[in-house]
This record gives sequence, structure tokens and C-alpha cells, in this order.
Amino acid sequence: MAEEDGSVTSRGNGGLTSMDSVESYRWVFQDADDSLIDGYGDENLPLRNGLDSEDEDNVDHRLIRTGPRIDSLDVETLEVSGAQRIDLEDVSFSNSIKLAFQTLGVVFGDVGTSPLYTFSVMFNKAPIEGKEDIIGALSLVIYTLILIPLIKYVLVVLWANDDGEGGTFALYSLICRHAKVSLLPNQLASDTRISSFKLKVPSAELERSLKIKERLEASLRLKKLLLMLVLAGTSMVIADGVVTPAMSVMSAVRGLKLKVPVVEEDHVVMIAVAYLIVLFSVQRIGTSKIGLAIGPVLFIWFCSLGGIGICNLVRHDSSVLKAFNPVHIYYYFKRDSTKAWYSLGGCLLCATGSEAMFADLCYFSVGAIQLIFAFLVLPCLLLGYLGQAAYLMDNNGHVQQPFFSSIPNGTFWPVFFIANIAALIASRTMTTATFSCVKQSIALGCFPRLKIVHTSRKFMGQIYIPVLNWFLLASAVLLVCFIANTEEIGNAYGIAEVGVMMMSTILVILVMLLIWQTNIILVLFFSVIFLGLEVVFFSSVLRGIKDGSWLILVFASIVFFIMYIWNYGSKLKYETEVKKKMSMSVMRQLGSNLGTVRAPGIGLLYNELAKGVPTIFGQFLATLPAIHSMIIFVCIKYVPVPSVPPSERFLFRRVCPKSYHIFRCIARYGYKDVHRENHQIFEQLLIESLEKFILREAKERSLESDGDDDTDSEDESSHVLLDPNGTVYSLGMPLLSKYKNKTMWAQANKVEPLTIGFAVSVARVLDNTIQKWYELLVH
Repeated sequence: MAEEDGSVTSRGNGGLTSMDSVESYRWVFQDADDSLIDGYGDENLPLRNGLDSEDEDNVDHRLIRTGPRIDSLDVETLEVSGAQRIDLEDVSFSNSIKLAFQTLGVVFGDVGTSPLYTFSVMFNKAPIEGKEDIIGALSLVIYTLILIPLIKYVLVVLWANDDGEGGTFALYSLICRHAKVSLLPNQLASDTRISSFKLKVPSAELERSLKIKERLEASLRLKKLLLMLVLAGTSMVIADGVVTPAMSVMSAVRGLKLKVPVVEEDHVVMIAVAYLIVLFSVQRIGTSKIGLAIGPVLFIWFCSLGGIGICNLVRHDSSVLKAFNPVHIYYYFKRDSTKAWYSLGGCLLCATGSEAMFADLCYFSVGAIQLIFAFLVLPCLLLGYLGQAAYLMDNNGHVQQPFFSSIPNGTFWPVFFIANIAALIASRTMTTATFSCVKQSIALGCFPRLKIVHTSRKFMGQIYIPVLNWFLLASAVLLVCFIANTEEIGNAYGIAEVGVMMMSTILVILVMLLIWQTNIILVLFFSVIFLGLEVVFFSSVLRGIKDGSWLILVFASIVFFIMYIWNYGSKLKYETEVKKKMSMSVMRQLGSNLGTVRAPGIGLLYNELAKGVPTIFGQFLATLPAIHSMIIFVCIKYVPVPSVPPSERFLFRRVCPKSYHIFRCIARYGYKDVHRENHQIFEQLLIESLEKFILREAKERSLESDGDDDTDSEDESSHVLLDPNGTVYSLGMPLLSKYKNKTMWAQANKVEPLTIGFAVSVARVLDNTIQKWYELLVH
């Protein structure tokens, strides 16, 4: 199997072997006394014994090329590269029905409530002057629904998911796996061998894909531009999570004014605020529970839309069916192009929730969303709009809340009640999508770290972010109170929605070129139609920005700068730590005792460096009277995949020669992974992985020596460490295995028993401190 970085992997009966094309030999350092010190090449530079520090010097050493040796990180990743993802989901009929209701309740609430306000906003921007205007506007709505939600999202964009994850950051993660465009410099070649990477290496025949990949990797400006597009799209999603509840709830509650004349605008605002508080308060219950509870309500809502539409077509004017002829769009613009262009901002609202279908993909499968939208949601929406247009045709364009006005007599209150519940559900749709996008951005270092609560044991992607939840509530309440006009909120809604759509379209075009290797004609066709259409929509909604909808742009801009500054700070922090890391020459001068007392125990030093010795370790050596006999530098790192299999979680390598007993551990997580384990379980898994690493290392050395016994090296795998509190029962530490108690160890090292007792106490305090650091890092 050809790897992207030029390595070749072969599978035989005995397991996996690997050899990088640039690492076809083993380097060792030979001292003046002809003793050999292990080292191996990293890319084109020979490095000592796994030392990945750039400041490694070669003074008093000369290089000897011997037999091939593989990087220990690469060995570990190749060992389980054949791991298969096991899908335990029950596919019985009852569970399929349950999944369908959950999908309705979570994914389609936003687009399902668009008939509440689309025609109101549309005809407020462009007043009706005749029946032909109604037909033209209806035709515009019909083909907007067909082009954007159906063709673009359901048939194309949903397939650009990242192993079941959707949203702008999932697209960015997908691109980062196929091209080295991430600005955070902590990537390793071994990351590409995670079994869930699922890389599709561009074929040699399609040079276009290779050229795009090389251009992206070579240009820092393009990398920054790509990141800014992703951040802009995500900020628009968060802004959408504010506008959607405000718009949906206000539109539903405003129906009271038709039947209860004493209800005024202030009353509508107060009721909407109360609805929003209840909505965001129940968000913590969880997506699956709420989705199952409110899924049947959405099913009744869509059936009501379809039933009301059919009833109005029969009762009023069925001639609106001719709106399926797209020529009426041409006539609509020909009569008054300026008015028709203004109405595009309202027409776009019929496609709201399209991005939520993609962002909420982590909760459900692509097939479930496609089937439910194509055979239930879209037909009911079309019937609902046809029914409203038929009512308007028969009532001379009476546009005061067309949806509630078109409800047949005797069914108003039941439909009003269902519409209010559907509006609350629609508000949840973008909220859950916002949670998903923010979690992805946190994992990829583009958002401040927030507490994430996982609300389902079965579905790991269902989350709740308390701080973000209350922030969205406060923003939505302020929006409702300060911009009570539905038309102005609708314009703000359109700005947020079309902004997300444009960013997603650009990223999908890049996926088509780089990963799918789509025919260039189809790519151009997709770009011209959808990107061109969205640019026209965006130009329309920008016209109304002075009416108060500018607030949503300000909100999105603030979120964008927060994310950009956080990403820049994370990158700067990592680069600073790389520059200040300890020199390996200092480590060699200190010797295996590191210039201090080696107390029994294992010390876990958490840091963000994927290479090198962190500078804080030098401060520990200079400050503390003792250090643990075994040191492990633990780096918790996110990789651009949804999840990392547990068997591939930990990677180990030696940082110094064997007598130092210093290791590096890289704990890798995907942006969908859950940090459920506490620090004790984490340390237990880490120690188990270390033991496997030492066993494999001993086996490799025995094979390389052709069975020759090395009298001065003891097999570290013959010892086991048990106590996570720092007391060593052994586990491959010859320094300690010879001594049965503290007194013997102190005598051998010429240390007073009182001193060693104090040193052990300090080491245990250090261990507890590191455990607390771990909790802060992962939470």
C-alpha cells in the first residue's frame, strides 16, 4: 500500500512491515570508545535514539550506517492499521422508525417552519401588484427549494462528510487529511497511518489534484485564506444559532394577533422571550431524548402543511400549479427587475435550515436524511407554499401573515398550537448544529476551551455546551427585544444563512477538486450555478443591512476575530515552546541521573510538544531535589479525524538513550472523541501501552542482534508497574529492580534515608500536581 508521504507498507503472514523511502537505513552514533548509541533518520536528518530535537549536535560522535530500523511511532501506527470500524447500531424496523422521528425532530425543524415567514418577508420587500407576481414569487420559491436544499445539500454536500461528521470544520478536517494545510505545526507523519484516516491518494493520471495539493501546501497565504473561510463559515453558523430561535418563535407567536385583537407587539415580544427561555433551558436533556419526544410533533406539522396546502388548492385557485414552469421566474424579473431582486432576500428564507442538515449529520446517517427530505419534507413544503399562494390569488394578495390567514376555519387553534411547538423545535435545530461546529473548532484549536457535556451514551456525537447555550439565549433575547420587526430579523436571518452557504460551497468545490477528483466540467457547472446563485442572494440581503440586520454581521465578526485570535495564539504558543525546548546536549551532559536524585516512580509531564524536551522539565530539574526514575512526556493532541480507535490512542518512543528511562507518549484524539476517562484510567491505559511498547522494543532488539545475548542490558519487559500513585514495583527499570527497599537504594546511591524519604514525598506531590494538570488539559 502506497502511503502519501512516499512510504511503502506490506502485509505478510507475520504482520506488518514498513520502510520509508527516505529512511531505508539505520543510523547509529559511535563514540570515541567505539560504543554505539542508537539513532534513526527522521526524514532526511539522522537523529539520536528517537531524539526529535532540531538542535541535536554531532560533537564527538560520528555516524555509522547499519541495517534498517523503523521509527517506533511508525511501528505502533502500522501495527493496527488494519483495524476495522464496527457499527453496533441496531437496524431493526422499530429502530428505523425511531431514527426517522429523531431525524425529523432534530434536522428538519428549521426548514420545516420556513412557511411561517417566507411569503411575509418576501412580499414586504416587494409588494404584490398582480396575480402574476404571486405566480412568479411562488416559482422562485419552488426552484430555490429544489436547487439549494435538494440538489446542493441532499444530493451533493451531504456526501462531503468527514466519516459521518458535517459542517464547515468537518470539511476543513477532510481537506487537512489530504493536504498539509493546517497552520498548527504539531503534525507527525505517523498521524497519517491512523486507520480512520481513510486517505484517497490522488492518482497519477489526475495531475490537477496533485498540483492543487502542492500549491496549497507550498503557499502560506492560501493556508491562511482557507482557515479564514472556515472561521467565517463557523461564525455564521453561530450567528445563525442566534437568529433562528428569534425568527421562528416570533413568527409563530405573531399568529395570535389574527384571532386575539387585544394582543399587541409588546405582548408578542414577551411571549417570545418566555418561549426562548424554556427552549434553551431544556437543551441539556439531550438530542436523542428530545428528538424522539418531538419527532412525532414534527411529523404532524408536516402532514398539516401538506393537508392545508391541498385544502387551499381545492378551495381557492389551483392555477398556481403553473408556477412549476420556470419561465414565470423570467417574467417576474422582466416586469420589475429591481423589485424582484429585493424579494430574493425573503425568498432565501425558504431554504433556511439547509446548512443544519449538513451540520447535524453527526447525529444521523446520510441515507436517513436524504429519504426523509425527498419523500416527506420537500413534498409537504411545496404543498404548503402552493396552498398559501392559492389563498393569496383568491384574496387579491392579502399578505398579512399568509400562513395563518390561509388556515381553514375551525382548525386555526390546533394548527397554531402545533406551529408554536414546531417553531421551538426549529430553534433547537440550529442550536445543536452550533454545538457540533463549536466542538469541532475547539478540537482543532480554533475556539476557547469550553465544558462539553455528552448527553447520550449510545450516540457519542450528541453534546451540550452550557456556556454556549446561555450565550445563545442571551443573544437571541437581545435580538428579539431590540429588533422586534419580523422583516428586519428575517433580513438578518438571510445574511447569516447565505454566508454559511457560500463558505460551504467554496469548501465543497475544493473537496471536489482535491479529493473526489471530479470532472472539471461538473465542478465548473456546480460552481457557476450554486456559488453564482448564492452571490446574487447575498447582494439582495445586503440591501437591507441598514435596517438593523447589521447587528448580526457585527456579532459574526466578533466571533470570527475571537476564533482567529485563539488559533493564532495557539500557534504562537506552540512555536514559542518549540524554540525554548531543552537542548539534547544538556541532557547528555547531565547523564542518566539527570544531575539529581532518581526517586522510585513514574512521572507524567504533560505538555503540547510533539517533538523535543519541554523547557519546564529543565525547571523541574533545577528546582526539585528529586525526579522520578521513569519520565514520560505526555502530549495530548487532536488529529484531523473524527475519532481515533482506542488501540491507536497512544504512541511511544524513547527520548534519550535507554539508561535515561525517558519516553515520549503522544495521546491522539479525534474531534469527535470523548474524554470520558478520568486521570487514573488514563494513566492505567498509558502504562499498559508503555508495557506493550517495551515488549515490542525488546523483541526488535533481539531480532537485530540475531539471538546474541547482551549481558549489560536487562530485559525491561520482565518487570511490571502497578501502583498509579508513584510507587514502583518495577516495570522495566533496572535502576530499581536490584534494590528491595528504600534503604538499599539510598545506600547504593550514597543518599541519606531522610533525604530519600523527602525526595519520594516531593515526587508524589509532583505526581498529584501533574494529575491535576491532566484534568485541566482534557476538560
